[in-house]
Amino acid sequence: MEIFSLNSGLKGIHQFNSSEIAHCGFFIKSGTRDEKKGQEGIAHFIEHAIFKGTSKRKSFHILNRLEVVGGEINAYTTKEYTCVHASFLKEYYDRAIELIADILFNSNFPKKEIDLEREVIIDEIDSYLDSPIDQIYDDFEGLMFEGHPLGNPILGTKESLAKITPEELSDFLSEHYIPENIYFSSIGNIDVKRLQFILQKYIGPKPQNQPAKRKVKSVKSLNQSIVLPRPVHQAHVILGSRGFNLSDNRRHILILLMNLLGGPSLNSRLNWELREKNGIAYNIEANYTPYSDTGIATFYFGTEKSLLNKGLKLTYKEFKKVKQNKLGTLQLHNAKKQILGQLALAFESKSSWMLSNGKSLMNYGKVDGLDKFREKIENIQGSDILEVANEILDENQLSTLIYQPE
Repeated sequence: MEIFSLNSGLKGIHQFNSSEIAHCGFFIKSGTRDEKKGQEGIAHFIEHAIFKGTSKRKSFHILNRLEVVGGEINAYTTKEYTCVHASFLKEYYDRAIELIADILFNSNFPKKEIDLEREVIIDEIDSYLDSPIDQIYDDFEGLMFEGHPLGNPILGTKESLAKITPEELSDFLSEHYIPENIYFSSIGNIDVKRLQFILQKYIGPKPQNQPAKRKVKSVKSLNQSIVLPRPVHQAHVILGSRGFNLSDNRRHILILLMNLLGGPSLNSRLNWELREKNGIAYNIEANYTPYSDTGIATFYFGTEKSLLNKGLKLTYKEFKKVKQNKLGTLQLHNAKKQILGQLALAFESKSSWMLSNGKSLMNYGKVDGLDKFREKIENIQGSDILEVANEILDENQLSTLIYQPE
């Protein structure tokens, strides 16, 4: 694994792999939190709009460039960054990098195409509104980060999208899509020197303008409980609190705690109590998302309206257990082995590995790898989990949002 910097200011990481398939991605440190008031959703709009045309390609030619040789190109937007990534046969590194560089730096946002894509995103918003499981997460973050850009939905709103012009898209691109603000990650069968040569060929010299400086607003701590009537068949519930930020050393402890309580395995404590033992819920999730200056930890379940109170009671009962009872040696050992096994399975996908490397480089300037993560997990003590559980699951800090059937 090699980390490098180019004259343009772009920073990259490459991991050699002998597979016939290669993966690469560009991570732009620009997301929902970087939007100006009145432009909510523009970071995600950009993710769509860069595929609509450049100074030398129309939309069809962009979409056809990798697909015609069996490759794939995709993109996604988060609260803090945007990623454009591709998978392809190893001999098409040059083609993939040239294409992504073209759409990142030369998009011209033709009005007709942009207006059509605006309607596509509005349909995407409608699909979220039709899915209470998706919508409740957006509403809960809006509740937790009220008045802060992190509380805005990634897709924006129909009202904000209607006002965004091609000129505003171009200005946002010029302000944020600068090599110094971009991180590159690759896994594939190519020499790192050859890879750097290709990147330098298409990224070009360091631009004169500097990337926009991210504004950090203080995020106030809130404790709220809200019940909203909704035209749904079952009650949807989220409980959560602020989590640790990306640089907090306790984040690995919280990852382990969240997996213990509501991880994907059916033997997680909430899955066992709510689903397997009492038949209360089908969907149960625990999620922890760290941001650069804060974080959020959430627990979700959906259930029949008549079982809502019982589900909440059992959830708080499990919270109380981990706050009062230190994990025994065997319990702690099993919890560690489970999360390490899950991570190993996830990293069977080289594409996932590439994305993880890119995010680590962007957030920390380095990549620790699986061995370092394993070491941090193995060093966690029962008393560490007890301490974190009492902070994160403090009932005075927990907020609750419930969609209740009308």
